[in-house]
Amino acid sequence: MSLRWRIVQIISTVAVTRCLYCAFLGSADAAKEGELRLSIGTRITTHEGQGHVEVYHKNQWGSICDDEWDEAEGRVVCRKLGFKGIDVVTYDGEFGAGRQIFMDDLYCSGSEETLTECHFPGWQVHDCEPTELAGVRCIREEETTPRPFVEVGKNDVGISIVDLPPDKPQDFFEPLRRLFPTDLRIRLRNGRTLMEGRVEVYDERQKLWGLICADGFGMLETMSVCRQAGFAYGQQSVRGSAFATVNISSVPILIVGLKCNGDEQNLADCRYTPVIDTCPDNSFVGVVCAEVELPDLVIDKDELERSTYLEDRQLTFLTCAMEENCLSSSAYEIADHDRFYFSRRLLRFTTRVANTGSISFRPFLPKDQWIWHACHQHYHSMEVFAHYDVVNATGQKVAEGHKASFCLEDNFCDQTTTQVYACANYGDQGISVGCVDTYLHNIDCQWVDVTDIPVGNYTFKVKINPDYKLAEATFDNNAASCELIYTEQYAAVRNCLYERP
Repeated sequence: MSLRWRIVQIISTVAVTRCLYCAFLGSADAAKEGELRLSIGTRITTHEGQGHVEVYHKNQWGSICDDEWDEAEGRVVCRKLGFKGIDVVTYDGEFGAGRQIFMDDLYCSGSEETLTECHFPGWQVHDCEPTELAGVRCIREEETTPRPFVEVGKNDVGISIVDLPPDKPQDFFEPLRRLFPTDLRIRLRNGRTLMEGRVEVYDERQKLWGLICADGFGMLETMSVCRQAGFAYGQQSVRGSAFATVNISSVPILIVGLKCNGDEQNLADCRYTPVIDTCPDNSFVGVVCAEVELPDLVIDKDELERSTYLEDRQLTFLTCAMEENCLSSSAYEIADHDRFYFSRRLLRFTTRVANTGSISFRPFLPKDQWIWHACHQHYHSMEVFAHYDVVNATGQKVAEGHKASFCLEDNFCDQTTTQVYACANYGDQGISVGCVDTYLHNIDCQWVDVTDIPVGNYTFKVKINPDYKLAEATFDNNAASCELIYTEQYAAVRNCLYERP
């Protein structure tokens, strides 16, 4: 063989190897800054219109945290990827494991060309766990006519693959009893105590024990598992490798995409996602349960009704609030050139939160991971402590706000309780049992920007611990849903009722 021919072979081999390597990386060389794609586990699924959302930044693909993730962000993603619209947005790593998190606390109006035009704290600035991944399921052209509900086969772990029912073309979940008609037996295995372990369920049809996929499994699912296991509360969900055994690879995963309300008496009463038929990284779930030691946050709905009012405030006085995404998107368009001539209409109110549980409510991040905000000169121990939403008669969210927990402290305690938590001088944050934390109406960002919505009657919702990041004895009193009367001259909130976030 000639030397020239050998050189040609070597060059060809290198070229082929490089192409295979690029394909393995997801064609990173061809991607542009800010480009988007979808993935399920390690598989790129943009063409399928569903998966975790990934963004390209500085020659790498990264995931997006699900904090503040809602339909507005989903519309931007689906439109950018060429789909008709957004079907549903997903949370809690619904589509399996992801990459390092690049974006968090995204705030879009829904009209942006791509996610990098939305407001967010900065690249790789986040307070999220690796499982808190944002995803979408977009509407594809062929989905304009609902398809009949039929079983089209089974996946590699015996789970039925089905189309969506004709009366619910946009429902992402189906009753789990379609797969398990009878009640499910469960057990916790390989934990350090009887109150923890990997979750195993028994399939009566196949006469075997199996696992639950960890993807999308959160606090509400933990509560349902622990209740059925005979414990009072769910405290934490963990990926099951902490409770693995040497022969765990031989145990099949029986349930993928479990979704519960937290109050089911049996897991068979939960739902699942039929469009997700595999567990991409084969990660199974474990739980930690509790008996009586949990906090319980309650909103003072009477104070909410008493304290609500309107304020018109010039943009020039809202600079710090804009840095924390506390205004609607139109404010940022105006602020670039007319900051001194325009004002915003703010719905202000006081939020008082009491802890009626059995232990203190503490931020889930350790103090050395709190995020410093220079403009307001304070730390955020939880980037999202509260959501404030204004919803119209059709259920559409027309205005929203959020409050970061820059100061969780004991503002007032009953006579038998000593104040423990105070924010001054970088102090410890939390809310003690029997104490109240108050966010007064005159604090920055303690509002909803209602400048862009017409006068009328709405529903006003205030939600505490809205992402269920910290376990509580119950979430049934974590939100207040109220009637909002909004006029040119005044606003009134009345008839508030407790509900879940």
